[in-house]
Amino acid sequence: MIRALELMTVAGTLASIVYYVVCLWSTAAFLRRTKAPGEGPLRFRSGHVRATREPPVSILKPLKGTDPEMYVSFRSHCLQDYGEYEIIFGVSDSSDPAIELVERLKKEFPERQIHLVFCPKSLGANTKVSNLVQMLQTARYDHLIVNDSDIRVERDYVRRMTAPLANSGVGLVTCLYRGIANASLGSRLESLGISTDFCPGVLVARQMEGIKFGLGSTLAFRRRDLEAIGGFEALADYLADDYQLGARIAERGLKIELPDVVVETSLPRYSFSGFVSHQLRWARTIRDSRFWGYVGLGLTFGLPWGLLALLLSGGAIWAWAMLALTAAMRLAVALAGGRVLRDRQVLPSLYLIPFRDLIALVVWMASFAGHKIRWRGDSFYLKDGKLMRIQS
Repeated sequence: MIRALELMTVAGTLASIVYYVVCLWSTAAFLRRTKAPGEGPLRFRSGHVRATREPPVSILKPLKGTDPEMYVSFRSHCLQDYGEYEIIFGVSDSSDPAIELVERLKKEFPERQIHLVFCPKSLGANTKVSNLVQMLQTARYDHLIVNDSDIRVERDYVRRMTAPLANSGVGLVTCLYRGIANASLGSRLESLGISTDFCPGVLVARQMEGIKFGLGSTLAFRRRDLEAIGGFEALADYLADDYQLGARIAERGLKIELPDVVVETSLPRYSFSGFVSHQLRWARTIRDSRFWGYVGLGLTFGLPWGLLALLLSGGAIWAWAMLALTAAMRLAVALAGGRVLRDRQVLPSLYLIPFRDLIALVVWMASFAGHKIRWRGDSFYLKDGKLMRIQS
């Protein structure tokens, strides 16, 4: 049995090394494309591009409660170097503390079209999507951007995210993001995972099969393509509404673009247990969205596999050499992800990667053991990607 376990850990380690090679290849391909002449974020030349003026845009931001640096994030949307656009905030609770921030924003930027929509109806288990259904009724324009309440953007964000939609073959534009950590260990581990694990994984998916999903950091699309998949109403019971939106648009034969735009999110001051709980919710979300791909993630935890192989081999020289190679490849992937996201937090936190990867392996195994999650203070039962609220 020990011999069989040893062979299994060796296979897991070697599979991880192969995965790391693919990560580096995918990252290099993404960086080459964004630097190639004519392939920058403002000029996508795949397919037939119509020459049009910048279309007016409706930015939809559903809210529930407050997030770190939330007002700064709101302000960044009002400082856009763009022609005509509006920002629509939506809340389902008239006493939501985020309302005060929106009213403050309207006073600071009276020249901007800023609207606050009260969304009293519950149209599905996902309150965010329920709000979006009701917010869309207020939106004046056909080009839409949906992003989370805590997303901070650069001044050219709207232009760069909507430019690819000039190509009629593009149905959705999404983008990567980096997490800005605070001093808590949980927050730093979360940020490290985004840059050194999540980002390389997205780029592998892009390189191997193309992006077939959306990321909640930004979803830019046309109203007609949303209507063609059944509108937001079709997503109202799904936890991973961003994934579902992208997957359904891709199923219609439209392309999903991933430009080199990077936005920021300020991470909460997670306690360690809060960090693990958030990771478990995230893991079960991915599990129910891409089950077999999620199962395959078990072959990407190189450092834990390498350590187990070393222990089971009794400290053999070949096991030490394999672990050293695995560590070098893992660090290379981490640095590559940090480069793509321009994340200066990665280098000082490299020493946390073995600990973070060990936790990730434990969370991955635990994610198969249940279907309950907590999200924004509520408890749900998750089945096939859909939410069922658990009444207290």
